[in-house]
Amino acid sequence: MSTRLQKYIADCGLMSRRAAEKEIEAGNVKVNGVTAKIGDSVNDGDKVTLGGAPVKKKGKKLYYILNKPQGYVTTMSDEFGRKTVAELLPATAERLYPVGRLDKDSEGLLICTNDGDLANKLMHPSYHLKKTYLVNCRGNVYGDQADRLRAMRSLDGQPIAPVDVEIVSRSENGSVLRFILSEGKNRQIRRMCEEAGVSIMQLKRVSIGPIRLDSLAAGQCKQLTPEQLEELKNALEKKISARAAFAKREAAKKTSNVRKTLGKADTKQSNKADASKKVREGTFKRTSSSFSSAKTASDNPARKKFRSPKAD
Repeated sequence: MSTRLQKYIADCGLMSRRAAEKEIEAGNVKVNGVTAKIGDSVNDGDKVTLGGAPVKKKGKKLYYILNKPQGYVTTMSDEFGRKTVAELLPATAERLYPVGRLDKDSEGLLICTNDGDLANKLMHPSYHLKKTYLVNCRGNVYGDQADRLRAMRSLDGQPIAPVDVEIVSRSENGSVLRFILSEGKNRQIRRMCEEAGVSIMQLKRVSIGPIRLDSLAAGQCKQLTPEQLEELKNALEKKISARAAFAKREAAKKTSNVRKTLGKADTKQSNKADASKKVREGTFKRTSSSFSSAKTASDNPARKKFRSPKAD
């Protein structure tokens, strides 16, 4: 049985499919000693290496949530020597990796797993689950600023999906805003607040779909319960079903519009043909009428006046 190479690497718990594709493109992956390329597949018994190290399927799939503190980067290693989330994850036989990102100055919920298929779905634009953030802002955030945040549809010339923004509390010293994103761009909330004149003191992600941070302390992690995992997978399936239903409706609408356009074209062509026929029939009638009049004139010439010859 053959499997796409990037899926095989993800299933081995090393990284997501996207990350695997980058490694393949960079020439770091070999199959049976031959440098692989995007589109390659792996069969049972093939030897896959990444950077010279063998890639083998792991056993148990693990799912953790982590409350990332400020000052940590969302990566398993860092060339600049910064603190990484790898330092906060438990030492397991299976290598965990974070799904998605939170920038160094942000904190809150991260899902970490070795399940490449789930990670791919969580990060894929087709399956975006809503993410909730609590943002502590400096000073009193006014209603018109919140309205401006809600009305934003682009950042730096790039379109963004509508964002639900709610003022949770406010005072002269500080305000708390709740942001709910259905689709996130790089540092989106910080860029939105900067454009709206809102100064951020703390940004914390508190939920991803049905998974909530709740009372988990900063720097701590815990395994998802079977019930939480089931909730998460169901939420993704609903997204998949909703997207498929939307695509089906759009395809039906497109087909209907094509049929209407063709129907209008057929009607127009038919009307044109009818009009042409009427013109031809009218021309024929006029020609027939003229011919009939001419024939009548020929068959019944005007009588000449008869004069008797004069006697000699």
